[in-house]
Amino acid sequence: MESARILNSPLSAIYLHGFASGPKSSKAVYFARELSIIGVETIVPDLNAPDFEHLTLTSQLEVTRQTIEKVPGDRRIVLIGSSMGGLIATLTAPGTKNLAALILLAPGFGLNKRWSSLLGEEALATWKKNGSAEVFNYAAGKKLSLHYEFFNDINKYETDELTVNVPTLIFHGRFDETVPLSESEVFSRRNQDYVQLHTMDDDHQLISSLEHMWMSSKEFLSSL
Repeated sequence: MESARILNSPLSAIYLHGFASGPKSSKAVYFARELSIIGVETIVPDLNAPDFEHLTLTSQLEVTRQTIEKVPGDRRIVLIGSSMGGLIATLTAPGTKNLAALILLAPGFGLNKRWSSLLGEEALATWKKNGSAEVFNYAAGKKLSLHYEFFNDINKYETDELTVNVPTLIFHGRFDETVPLSESEVFSRRNQDYVQLHTMDDDHQLISSLEHMWMSSKEFLSSL
């Protein structure tokens, strides 16, 4: 059996999807399928809790913690996170028992400053005044309301000085216009004893790099 050849001990993976996405995203489905082939059970929680309109970073962290608690205590855990899911994985890591590694796909470091810069003061003021704003949700395929508390909440978290103490594999596209590659480069230098950074000629979605990311991830998992 292939899993017996490449894995040193039982692993469970938790895949954390990105903002305005869901459990059926292309990358989530792809990674879950490939992981199952090597004997790794993958849990893909819906982070849009209680719903997209009332989504916060805090609510996503709580869903992640609840998901981790469901993993049997004799299994090591790999957190795989895409974009905002990568940030959530990194924020969750310090308190996660039996955490073996992180795999981060264009992780959303620098979230709060990026949203402030992207929207600008006028748009933020309008969002605050109205209480909610329309945001395109890729999982739903249409615009959905998002409460202003989302922005309030992300400012409660420091994302610029994050550190890790487990093996961490990062994939980031050179042409990413959503989360600059520099965010992962700075994080990698700060955590150079633990982080492997792979850069590809790809954008934020990393769809054309799926095979490369999986082959590198499989080799990475075999070393744990």
